[in-house]
Amino acid sequence: MSQRVLIVDDQFGIRILLNEVLQKEGYDTFQAANGIQALEIAESHTPDLVLLDMKIPGMDGIEILKRLKQKDPEIRVIIMTAYGELDMIQEAKDLGALTHFAKPFDIDDIRRAVKQYISKSEAK
Repeated sequence: MSQRVLIVDDQFGIRILLNEVLQKEGYDTFQAANGIQALEIAESHTPDLVLLDMKIPGMDGIEILKRLKQKDPEIRVIIMTAYGELDMIQEAKDLGALTHFAKPFDIDDIRRAVKQYISKSEAK
């Protein structure tokens, strides 16, 4: 079974870019433009890893992360942010985020991180 990655970002272009790159790597990908979609997809498809933007209208990334972790404390989450908000990054890491990427990010760095953290989840 392929590993599943959920991409959560309100920016369509970023979702499409990540989707294409990760599908080429062989992952099953899901996309969400907001927190409600993200939580519904996480509930129905149980992703192995979530790429989560921190600045999303409506429900921000911290709230999405909290709800994801409530449902599955073991879920693996990498956060992305266009803002150098160290407090938010630290709070996300305290809540269990694995690492973070500042936008604009290097797509190869994201691809390597996904591979690294997915392989760790397979090792369990």
